[in-house]
Amino acid sequence: MMRLSDSDFKIQHSPLKHANQPANEVSQPRHPGNGSNQTPYRRPSADRSNGSKEPAAHRLDKMPASETASQKTGEPANGHGAADERENIEATPQAVSPSTPETLEPAEPEETGFRPILRNRNFVTMWSGQIFSQLADKVYLVLMIALIASRFQASGQTISSWVSAIMIAFTIPAVLLGSLAGAFVDRWPKKIVMVITNLLRGAIVLALPVQLWVVQDWAPVAGLPVGFCILLAATFLVSTLTQFFAPAEQAALPLIVGRGQLLAANSLYTTTMMASVIIGFAVGEPLLALADTLFGHLEIGKELVVGGSYCIAGLLLLVLKTGEKSMPADHESPHVWEDIRDGLRYLRENRRVRNAMIQLVILFSIFAALAVLAVRLAELIPAMKASQFGFLLAAGGVGMGAGAAILGHGGQRFSHSQMSLAGSMGMAASLAGLSVFTQQLWPTLLLITLLGAFAAVVGVPMQTTIQAETPEEMRGKVFGLQNNGINIALTLPLALAGVAETFFGLKVVFLGLAALALAGGVLTWYISRK
Repeated sequence: MMRLSDSDFKIQHSPLKHANQPANEVSQPRHPGNGSNQTPYRRPSADRSNGSKEPAAHRLDKMPASETASQKTGEPANGHGAADERENIEATPQAVSPSTPETLEPAEPEETGFRPILRNRNFVTMWSGQIFSQLADKVYLVLMIALIASRFQASGQTISSWVSAIMIAFTIPAVLLGSLAGAFVDRWPKKIVMVITNLLRGAIVLALPVQLWVVQDWAPVAGLPVGFCILLAATFLVSTLTQFFAPAEQAALPLIVGRGQLLAANSLYTTTMMASVIIGFAVGEPLLALADTLFGHLEIGKELVVGGSYCIAGLLLLVLKTGEKSMPADHESPHVWEDIRDGLRYLRENRRVRNAMIQLVILFSIFAALAVLAVRLAELIPAMKASQFGFLLAAGGVGMGAGAAILGHGGQRFSHSQMSLAGSMGMAASLAGLSVFTQQLWPTLLLITLLGAFAAVVGVPMQTTIQAETPEEMRGKVFGLQNNGINIALTLPLALAGVAETFFGLKVVFLGLAALALAGGVLTWYISRK
């Protein structure tokens, strides 16, 4: 070990492990695993102008291998290592003799792909909970349709009006409560929020059979069966709890996964989400039918599948360790609306996070429009029926899952802005191709699959950018605003895409969506270069 002289000078660039370390030894650097060395966001004072400079943000283009070294030890990142290290640097006059240069060994190359995060027990726990929670979310709508068809739909009556009412009940909390829920999530432990929201959603669904049995002979209220009103109320409550669960889950991921592994983690999450969409809508009905067969005499099989999945997700998350520090008992939180204003102010000042969120809103808007246009595509393709539009959407889900999986293995070699630009150009080309092949089945399936794959190349890096560059104390607010924007982006195109197709035609609408995708990618790339 190197000896120190009296003329030693103080190290200012290398974090030290212990403040009380002997002066004749050089400590090994300590590396936080989640990029927690970024400056915490501070609420500006009243005299601060709106034109303040953007806070410093970490570049994601090239990740140092040392950033994620703590992941190799299996220690959960808690977001507080950098502050301790700065204190140790100031408290300990460590030194190195300038006359005796030290040769440092080169750092080992960072391991990429899915293997490192799959060795992270906390990530595997949270991912397992996501699988059951996502599956329950997707099968929930199938459950509502099954209950309506068996209990409330009259012979010869269309089910569309019943389902539309359920969708409205699910959409209202998503549009109105997203930002508010995100502000509250920042005040509470993320693990507790995820556990309670899953268990409560499970309890609401499991209570449906008893409630429907009690009110089955009650007189209608305002022309609606009381049982259907219960379904509307249950859907509203489930959606409300989901608005708290979603930002808590997104904010917890950077707490348990190192900064350099966020891209792979988000890729795996996206793959799981798209797989749950395909599985939920494809096998949801047979799965519920099988459950009814197994519990036929009780007539609770369908509710057991959905409610039980929520409960399993909540129980799995009980063993999750996020490393969060609880708020002091005497801590006084600002008003919730001030928290929301802080989130908006942060987005206004941080161009990279704001632009990534705009990209995600554009992405979800395009796929929401595609959900409507797919019905018209299926109607125009001779080999399909309009009711089979789900096969076209499933092709997009397959492409998105495949693209996310490939991205998780090799995406670390590229900057996020490069991937966003390439993905946007690929989406634009796929949408332009769809404007040409509107009556051919196989070209349409191929183009929609490519559209999904390129969408993953846009969505996964942009979500990773938001998670990595947003300070821990701001994540709930920012993700609440993000979910709010995405929910609106999913709602408006459902109403506008059909009208636009009627007035301008399918080809023009696809070309317009292609221009929108390309503009978003170019904007992201241009801003990232500043």
